[in-house]
Amino acid sequence: MVQLSIAELEARAGNIILDGSKAIRHQTVAEKKNAVDLVTEWDGEIRSAYPAFEFIGEESFSSGHKPTLTDNPTFCVDPIDGTTNFVHGFPFACISLGLIYLKKPVLGVIFNPFLDQMYSALRGHGAYLNQSQRLPFFAPAPFPSLSSALIGVEYGSDRSNAIMDKKVASFKRLTGDSSGGVQGGKMAHGMRSIGSAALNHALVASGSLDIYWEIGCWSAGIVIAQEAGCFVGGSASAPLDNDANEDILMGRKHIVVRAIGDTESEKGVDAQKRIIRDFYDTVEDYGPN
Repeated sequence: MVQLSIAELEARAGNIILDGSKAIRHQTVAEKKNAVDLVTEWDGEIRSAYPAFEFIGEESFSSGHKPTLTDNPTFCVDPIDGTTNFVHGFPFACISLGLIYLKKPVLGVIFNPFLDQMYSALRGHGAYLNQSQRLPFFAPAPFPSLSSALIGVEYGSDRSNAIMDKKVASFKRLTGDSSGGVQGGKMAHGMRSIGSAALNHALVASGSLDIYWEIGCWSAGIVIAQEAGCFVGGSASAPLDNDANEDILMGRKHIVVRAIGDTESEKGVDAQKRIIRDFYDTVEDYGPN
């Protein structure tokens, strides 16, 4: 019942987003004001529907503030994930809504109204696209090394020199050719930057991306990814136990690796851990904004 109600709320929010995106492209109104108005409209709807629940979101971490996570039912909300895409009409913006209970993510819904795609998962019950197609789309394949990876990354909102230097150096090593002079280059198949963290989680869950690396507050994506067989880790120093606990949720550093099939020499979960270790040995560390 809760999942159905949330899906209905997200569908209504999708209509609001589509109307707002059109209005921004046809009116001389500040894009930030339009986005804030849309957030306020939908935020009021969901708070009215669930008055006893607590709420956190990306704005909860503003100015270095770290919200307190309790055992109470808590929604982790991003009413417009992919704001720049929303403003430009690029069809990869979504509503992301996760439910955290006893400090663990238990339910996630991500809805992209531009493409009419709803990803959802309930802990212990699998992950689905449009409540019918189970994720991942394909049988989990082996993952021999980063050289075969399609990796989801984002440039983020912090474009300071210090952060950009680390990101660009990391991207160079992930995709560069060591035989062509890139020290430590992994020659990954490619990188994709679609501009929405939640949808990147969903794409790893579906098997379309192999890895996603991000900083943020994305409990909906975590549930969907784990229910699709993905491995979710935290920072480079976090234990590799696939436990989306309070440290992972509030630490905000996430790496997600798609489901991997077993081989004669390696279990899929061991391959996922190997890929994460290799990834963190390759990239440069940087902190949340």
